[in-house]
Amino acid sequence: MKNGLAYITWSLVGAVALGIVIGTLMSSRSITAADEIKMKQLPQVIRSVPIAEKVDLGGERVPIDRFDVKERLDRELMVNSYWHSNTIQAIKLSHRFFPVIEPILAEEGVPDDFKYLAIAESDLRLKTSYAGAKGYWQFMKASGKQYGLEINDEVDERYHIERSTRAAAKYIKDLYDRFGSWTAAAAAYNMGPTRLKRMTSEQSSKDYFDLNLNDETSRYVFRVLAFKYILQDPESYGFYIQPEEKYKPLNDYYVVRVDQSVNDWAKFASDYRISYRDLKVYNPWLIDRQLTVINNTYHIKIPM
Repeated sequence: MKNGLAYITWSLVGAVALGIVIGTLMSSRSITAADEIKMKQLPQVIRSVPIAEKVDLGGERVPIDRFDVKERLDRELMVNSYWHSNTIQAIKLSHRFFPVIEPILAEEGVPDDFKYLAIAESDLRLKTSYAGAKGYWQFMKASGKQYGLEINDEVDERYHIERSTRAAAKYIKDLYDRFGSWTAAAAAYNMGPTRLKRMTSEQSSKDYFDLNLNDETSRYVFRVLAFKYILQDPESYGFYIQPEEKYKPLNDYYVVRVDQSVNDWAKFASDYRISYRDLKVYNPWLIDRQLTVINNTYHIKIPM
């Protein structure tokens, strides 16, 4: 038995060594025409991903001349380039939601790059985190209310794309004013401003790229950057999505003002000759079957 184990062990060592040698030989020369022909016969070809010579977030330079910074960006580009299903969905959903998000960010004075933060947070889906953060921008209940979102048993505006984007933009702008850079604002959005302030004080640096942070926040800005560069030029990363395959914007609706309580959204939908499902798809922030209205007016989207 020992001899058998020894044989297996040395066989594995030999195989690894051979793989290293082959890998070294392949990486030490350019790909030839013969290699290209062989690649066409393979079920798939795995390549490293391209990294732009100049990288920025909101106009702020990312120092990819530093090996640590470049490798951290490389990691997130690889993860999201080869996480095919997730990234394809992000590309498709961005066609639906970016036309809503972009003008709101511009109006609030937040760089357009921060639309990719919504992908990093929620994949542009109505997620709930393990900590209880919800919606496209993953607001916690307290912070959502702080930035003007209505959150109760019947309404949760963290699921309202326009209102939650407006709230997120104001929050990001406040973080920028507090920390002095868009990169730090993105990091603070992930880990919280109090914790980031403590880290900058303990480590005597305000530069995100100099800080030794928890794994999630250490990767976070690079994940946002990865989505930025992949979605700006998806073909360079192997994603070929036809225009008709992208998800259409939900802009085929008219608005009904509701200033009285609604006892049954299903009946309300029926009265407007739409399904209950369609009502909820266009208004996901209506989280109950009814709505109690007290000195308020709600704008309900009715699909045409």
